[in-house]
Amino acid sequence: MTGSAPGPASHGHHHHHDDANRTRLAVAFGVTATILLAQAVGALLTGSLALLVDTAHMLTDAAGLAIALVAATLAARPPTARRTWGFRRAEVLAALAQSAVLLAVGVYVLVEGVQRLFDPPDVPARELVVFGVIGLVGNLVSLAVLAGGRSSNLNLRAAFLEVLNDALGSVGVIVAAVVIATTGWQQADAVAGLLIGALIVPRAVTILREATSVLLETTPPGLDLEDVRRHLLGVDHVIDVHDLHASLIATGLPVLSAHVVVDAPCFTSGHVPHILDTLQECVATHFDVAVEHSTFQIEPAAHAAHESPGHP
Repeated sequence: MTGSAPGPASHGHHHHHDDANRTRLAVAFGVTATILLAQAVGALLTGSLALLVDTAHMLTDAAGLAIALVAATLAARPPTARRTWGFRRAEVLAALAQSAVLLAVGVYVLVEGVQRLFDPPDVPARELVVFGVIGLVGNLVSLAVLAGGRSSNLNLRAAFLEVLNDALGSVGVIVAAVVIATTGWQQADAVAGLLIGALIVPRAVTILREATSVLLETTPPGLDLEDVRRHLLGVDHVIDVHDLHASLIATGLPVLSAHVVVDAPCFTSGHVPHILDTLQECVATHFDVAVEHSTFQIEPAAHAAHESPGHP
């Protein structure tokens, strides 16, 4: 039974990449927290649903970025005998928390927006434009900071999407203010709030589904285990492959394990190490999802009598 791990050079590169991501998150959090305070004041002064929703969304952004920053810091901690993968899965937990809060905000927005369509309050358009622009500028700065690392992991992707949604929300606030100023149609504020909610909910559900999938140890997207099984069976002297499992520890860290039955003479001829090398090279290089952390139990056919039944 064996596994493989990246060498020192890749560890150094990974550490540098994590430092850059934490810096991005820290800067984005500082900008978002500052704009949050300004928008909260604006929501109180104007009574705007769109601005209130955008402020609530900004609050989830700030909380989400804070969680993401803590998760990124924890994920960089080295593994221990108790936590053999360290805190790499902290990014998934952070994304799950962010998406759950965001989903709750989105549902609230939709309910409140429908109510305000029938009973719209008076909203001062001029102040609404000012605070909408402040929010948009802050979001654009945060987006620029996070853009370079948004594909690094699920945690950063969730943070980037939250800020992107909030930027679109700020645009909605500005448009609503312009409509109210030019036409006097106060329902524009509720419509903008509903549109922001419509943007929030689907993206929150997407991140929630992806994070839950990782926690349930679902097979990584893009990796077909039946295809993997066929290729492993194609290795010389391999008779059967069972107990084949694959999952994600965190973004970019797939793991795979399997029991591989080989011809009995391989154990006396010294051929098992070569088979093991071939199996690991196969899962690390052949498929679109490269699995560098693999564990194979090489066993003779007679070992099946000692195994628990019911495993594929």
